[in-house]
Amino acid sequence: MKNIIYLLVFLVSTTQVSAQEEVDSTGLPGDQFSLEAVLDVFEKAESPEAFEKLINEQDKHVNNLDLNGDGEVDYVKVISKQDGDLHIFILQVPVSDSENQDIAVIELEKTGKDKAILQIVGDEDIYGEEVIVEPSEGEDDIKSEGVKKGPLHTYTNRPAVIVNVWVWPCVRFVYAPGYKPWVSPWRWRFYPSSWRPWRPLGWAIWHPIRFHHYHPRIRVVHTHRVVNAHKIYKPVRVTSTTVRTRHATAHANYKVTKTKTRVTGPRGNSAIKKTTTVKGPKGHVKAQKTTVKRGRRG
Repeated sequence: MKNIIYLLVFLVSTTQVSAQEEVDSTGLPGDQFSLEAVLDVFEKAESPEAFEKLINEQDKHVNNLDLNGDGEVDYVKVISKQDGDLHIFILQVPVSDSENQDIAVIELEKTGKDKAILQIVGDEDIYGEEVIVEPSEGEDDIKSEGVKKGPLHTYTNRPAVIVNVWVWPCVRFVYAPGYKPWVSPWRWRFYPSSWRPWRPLGWAIWHPIRFHHYHPRIRVVHTHRVVNAHKIYKPVRVTSTTVRTRHATAHANYKVTKTKTRVTGPRGNSAIKKTTTVKGPKGHVKAQKTTVKRGRRG
């Protein structure tokens, strides 16, 4: 029944997607996990424990990962750590009885009385490079004209509006007195009795569903704003040799080339023209972004 529903969503969404973009999978695991949906769920969750439960629900359209290739979607566990007013929430998949792989980490900092900021950072082994996503005030902050998968999104150069996430229920929960960091008790082949894995959806179905459920109040950025929380994550990052080896070819073919050239306009004004090109598994250009930084005349 659920597959029929997904097919209907796919048929409804196809017209919208085809009008805006035709995208092939990069072959990287990050294509199958929505950082945007994660933040959307985190905004609504009451606690880290509830957050873990929600991201593993099939109808939330967060997860389509199958890192170990067993034909079933992986369970994503949440491991939280705290250092004073700094919090991190690691999203991790048990790949085998001896290996785990970080998918992403939510980094949270208190910046003042009743003020906090957060970002989610996608792991470079999963996305090909670090991908940073944060809450946004609305659609006007970002216009995603490029790829809604993998690390590269086209975005505007408008000044960013930093969102105060203090009012989010999960944020208030972890800053309440007596909070103890949540560490998922689940591991390889030992999962909640209420959870049942499902077969991963094919790209032709998964991508339109993910596109259809994309939350417009979220943007991709290239700056770590939650600097101190990011520092406490780096020493505890966990990666899997199995995952890295399995996707080595896709990583090798996923090339990001950045070039800078100085151009001169008709009035003698100079500018730095920066072009970023992303290539997919067969060497085809998947997305390209060009930005121009104006310089002084002459």
